[in-house]
Amino acid sequence: MEPFRTIVSRPSVLLRDDVDTDQIMPKQFLKRVERTGFGQFLFYDWAQEEGWDLPRTQVLVTGRNFGCGSSREHAPWGLEDYGFKVIIAESFADIFRTNCTKIGLLPIELDRPTVEAIAQADTVEVDLEAQEVRWDGKTATFEIDPDTKHRLLNGLDDIALTLQQADALEAYERERERRGPVTTAL
Repeated sequence: MEPFRTIVSRPSVLLRDDVDTDQIMPKQFLKRVERTGFGQFLFYDWAQEEGWDLPRTQVLVTGRNFGCGSSREHAPWGLEDYGFKVIIAESFADIFRTNCTKIGLLPIELDRPTVEAIAQADTVEVDLEAQEVRWDGKTATFEIDPDTKHRLLNGLDDIALTLQQADALEAYERERERRGPVTTAL
């Protein structure tokens, strides 16, 4: 996972509330196990509608309760593969928010008037270190769990966090008491 840096981008706007994970990544595309290649299926059914336009930018601005529905990880994978690094919304489903941060995608919750103002901006700057979103001379601050912020700033996914404890894990394996017959090669 790449460390999160300040993002400056045009916003892509999808001001719809209650967008569920099946709308983000429809079920027929869940047969793959690798995390790449899902961007082409993002909002697949809506993308077939006349007039649909969702530019590939780094910031998605959307409505309330984004990512509700099932806990499928494919939805954040598709958003990331499409090019998004930040999703700004009034609220997120809890599991969806967690799935986003585990792959380096930053979900930011802001109040509705602020989300709507950002949706009208030509350019948005997201500074994770300062916990600020800036646009048109305005600034909004956002909250984020300190551990999640640390992981995103340092590009640490769950495996990288575990590997930081490699010495302790190896010591545990060397020193732990083994009861019964040993069934593995030492």
